Amino acid sequence: MPHLLAVNVVKLYLQTDIVGQIIVAGLGVFSLVAWTIMFGKHFELQKLRALNHSYERRLREERSLLDGPAALRQSRSIPYADLFADAVEAYARAAAIGQERGTDTARFRLEHTENALQRALARQTLRYESSMIFLASIVSGAPFLGLLGTVWGVMEAFGAAAEPGGGSSIQALAPGVSAALMTTIAGLVVAIPSLFGYNILLASTKRLVTELENYASSLADRIELESK
Repeated sequence: MPHLLAVNVVKLYLQTDIVGQIIVAGLGVFSLVAWTIMFGKHFELQKLRALNHSYERRLREERSLLDGPAALRQSRSIPYADLFADAVEAYARAAAIGQERGTDTARFRLEHTENALQRALARQTLRYESSMIFLASIVSGAPFLGLLGTVWGVMEAFGAAAEPGGGSSIQALAPGVSAALMTTIAGLVVAIPSLFGYNILLASTKRLVTELENYASSLADRIELESK
């Protein structure tokens, strides 16, 4: 049965006109891209979450963040470490500028630290959401491409049947219409798994962004307590 199904699919593909074949081939490429993005993003988010939690545990062991070892600020590939490095560097830079001007206050330092945290937070959020736009585009576009191929194929089938000697019976129209409908099926086969994958990845991304925001807030609180 699977062998016969594969044969029928190939037969329908060969019966499709050049436009339909191009659309189906394009949908096949989109499907490959979608699955690559879904698996790649899933494992990337899992890895980043594990690294974040490991880094946070390490940070909790430090008695002082502002006087902590420089090694804590060198792991920029870890989102939590990137936020920490930006916050500590902004605090030290604000302290140096404030001392130069004679306006050094804890509030002045904390304002610069919070601004740095917000910028780092936005940067890491974009990192979490990278590639998602491509997956969303495939989810939205694949069914329409399939529908375009079907409409085009049906139009070609009726156009051929309308020609002299083309025949207008159901037997004459059925092969062309069946081949045209294959493009809609191809579009749905691409879009449906991509939709589920997108929603799962979107939920994971939102959870990681929320964790990142909570971490940034707790980091700001701890730096504020140490600055007093």
